[in-house]
Amino acid sequence: MKFIIDRDQLLTAVQNVMKAISPRTVVPILTGIKLEVRQDGITLTGSDADISIESYIPAEEDGMVYIDYIEEGNIVLHSKYFPDIVRKLPENKVEIEADENLKITIRSGKAKFNLNGQDALEYPQLPSLLAADSFEIPIDLLKSLIKQTVFAVSTMETRPILTGVNMKLIDQTLTFSATDSHRLASRTVPIAETGIDFSNVVVPGKSLNELNKIIDDSEEKIQISVTSNQILFRTKRLQFLSRLLDGNYPETSRLIPTQSKTVLYFNTKELLHTIDRASLLAREERNNVVRLTTKENNMVEIASNHPEVGNVTEEIAIASKEGEDLKISFSSKYMMDALKAIDYDEVKIEFTGAMRPFIIHPVEDDSILQLILPVRTF
Repeated sequence: MKFIIDRDQLLTAVQNVMKAISPRTVVPILTGIKLEVRQDGITLTGSDADISIESYIPAEEDGMVYIDYIEEGNIVLHSKYFPDIVRKLPENKVEIEADENLKITIRSGKAKFNLNGQDALEYPQLPSLLAADSFEIPIDLLKSLIKQTVFAVSTMETRPILTGVNMKLIDQTLTFSATDSHRLASRTVPIAETGIDFSNVVVPGKSLNELNKIIDDSEEKIQISVTSNQILFRTKRLQFLSRLLDGNYPETSRLIPTQSKTVLYFNTKELLHTIDRASLLAREERNNVVRLTTKENNMVEIASNHPEVGNVTEEIAIASKEGEDLKISFSSKYMMDALKAIDYDEVKIEFTGAMRPFIIHPVEDDSILQLILPVRTF
């Protein structure tokens, strides 16, 4: 096996697959990066059995030659050393060669490294998912679906199903939902005719966070394929395979109130910054609780109190108010997470009472929904 490759291309691919490699894996060869060298290009693979990532570098693309002098072969390289070597090589051209004893030589400029490789035949075969059960969406849309929901997954392993994001595709509507039982984040988008429906697909939050770091914002499409226990995200250069979580995701739609007693309209950034300031004195408390109280003349008071530290109050103007006056307490962290996920200037918050869940929407877009349970403070 032998090839000369562009270092930047190699480094990007290495960094992508490293996100799937865990030093704690029980299968020793999975601590390595698999290289498959073919005349058309090189595929790098990393896996921890839960997530598997394949990153492809074409030999040539759009008139640019990335890989030259290719002699085909496969090998597994130790992920503890190979990424750092590639990152610190002195020049952009890298020559990699393996002999029949799986010894690797890496040359760049005047630098030369010798590494011991492992037999690629020992590396587990990744399952291939059929493209028949697939649909496509723009990459930037997928990134916003992840950003607007994944933060609300549970971090507690007591209910493992809640550590994932529920994906539904029903009647050409794709829904992402996440809840930790104290809050809910949801987003729906229309999808072109696919001929497939599914409802109980739960992707680990960790997988979606890693995928979101790897894929670049673009209007190019990403193909999504689903089976009973795995999901595959595929672009021109990347395949990201994740296991799905076992179990039935709770029906979250019944949490969402259908009517409201009070509706308040805020500037998103102003409300976020006000709650951020109020939370400064609430940090020591478990829930970082702040209070919201409606006042006269379209004003709302945001306050927090810590018996040993002090208290803070700040008034904020609202665009308008509909319905009854209100006094309610909630977690400042949950509220700030929800507001950060909404990329709109104006939000409306619909309340159904001091001890009932309230929902936050962008004023212009009901497809994004954030729900938060209040905290009893009296």
